[in-house]
Amino acid sequence: MNFQAQQAKMYAKEGTSFPGKTYAKVVLEPAFEEAKVHLLAPMMAINKAHVIMLKEQGLLSMEEARRIAYALQKLDVDTLRQSSYTGEYEDLFFQVESQLLELAGDIAGNLHIARSRNDMGICIYRMVLREKLLATYSSGMLLHKHLLLVAQENIDTIMVGYTHTQQAQPTTLAHYVMAMADSLERDLRRLRSAYENCNRSPMGAAALTTSGFAISRVQMKELLGFDEMVENSYDAISGADYLGEAMLAVQLAAINLGRSVQDFLLWCTQEFSAVRVADPYVQVSSIMPQKRNPVSLEHMRALLSSCVGTTNTVLSMMHNTPFGDIVDTEDDMQPYVWKSLSILDNMYHLLMAVITTMQINKEFLLARVKGSFAAVTELADTLVRTDKLSFRTAHHIVSYVVQQAIKQGMTADQVTLHMVNEAAQQVIKREVLLTEAELAEALDPVHFVTIRSLPGGPSPREMIRMIEARKTTQKLMQDWWQTATLRCQTALSQLDYTLSTWSENT
Repeated sequence: MNFQAQQAKMYAKEGTSFPGKTYAKVVLEPAFEEAKVHLLAPMMAINKAHVIMLKEQGLLSMEEARRIAYALQKLDVDTLRQSSYTGEYEDLFFQVESQLLELAGDIAGNLHIARSRNDMGICIYRMVLREKLLATYSSGMLLHKHLLLVAQENIDTIMVGYTHTQQAQPTTLAHYVMAMADSLERDLRRLRSAYENCNRSPMGAAALTTSGFAISRVQMKELLGFDEMVENSYDAISGADYLGEAMLAVQLAAINLGRSVQDFLLWCTQEFSAVRVADPYVQVSSIMPQKRNPVSLEHMRALLSSCVGTTNTVLSMMHNTPFGDIVDTEDDMQPYVWKSLSILDNMYHLLMAVITTMQINKEFLLARVKGSFAAVTELADTLVRTDKLSFRTAHHIVSYVVQQAIKQGMTADQVTLHMVNEAAQQVIKREVLLTEAELAEALDPVHFVTIRSLPGGPSPREMIRMIEARKTTQKLMQDWWQTATLRCQTALSQLDYTLSTWSENT
């Protein structure tokens, strides 16, 4: 078959006008399915805001505005959400436009005065993203609240703290969990920053250069509940960094959460025996009766990794694209943005449930730290106080003690004053002034934790202070979220109210 015959065959299969059959199936149909779920509500809100603005700016008469308002209110949104892609219209935007023309007549075409799919599309994406950012932020706050509860319950849960995966110093579970809470708080600050840069209106930029019609970009911003406006019209339809910022915030949040999930997975092994995941979140083996597989944590680790991958997809799709209106940052990309936020949102909820119901083996943790050499830093500190030694010299003495104890198979709580004096003879050629009581206190992990009361330390007193301080921060976060959510909801509900008053005054 020659090329001309093959070409004719392809035209017969694909059609001779836009959209080609394969293009429609591969690109337009999936985009339509996503749009009717995620984009329809903000699309309708923009239509309503635009007709209000056009009327108030004198670009539509009251009668014309009422006819369009009637069509907007009459449009069956539920049926649209249940519809399937037929290829009759390129996308959901044109399907909605067609139905509005049927309901209101040709005057509905004036909805497109000083407006393009360019600024309207970006506006829709920003409205969807801000809503999902607020939802994820809310879930993060809920996890933060439960982390504080877990910390409060474990202020006196002494455990070994690790550096480089090796036993380091005594700390408390509260100290660890509060570190998680503080990391999460920073993640929430980044999500808030992403929201603030997202919640800026591009409307009025039109295709690229604004319009010769005397519309009000500021009024569109207010009507749609945006905090600011993307002033430069080129930037309004070209800038995609609001997406990148959101994805970087989500990516870092997923990475941060995944690190603690990895710790919990390790801690619930029989070898560690630090925590026990509650029955609703473990899975039994089909062959090994003793197994309690912490699959909830495993799924969290996997899904958080997939979240990182999804955010990387978004950033890769942005990379090396022209700075202008282009599909790379639009319909094909947006589902990845929404998916990454959905995963993070869900993981906040799941981790909250798992850690709140997790059983902590407090007695075992305390016994482990007492038998470890984690507290010997305090023995070196004590020698500095009692014998006026330099810390480096005291460190050498204690290091010698630890080496000898390990050789003899001893635990830290079996170290004697005689062993310390033997080590001192090796290092400073004399015995130390340290007493038996001081030695016992220096090796006591509870004492170690109690005296570490500098800001941010693990002492119970400092933990209580930090928890109370974080509760204050939590209240501020909650206030911001409520204000941001209410602003958006109020603005959008006001659109319907305004249109309804027009009908009542007919």
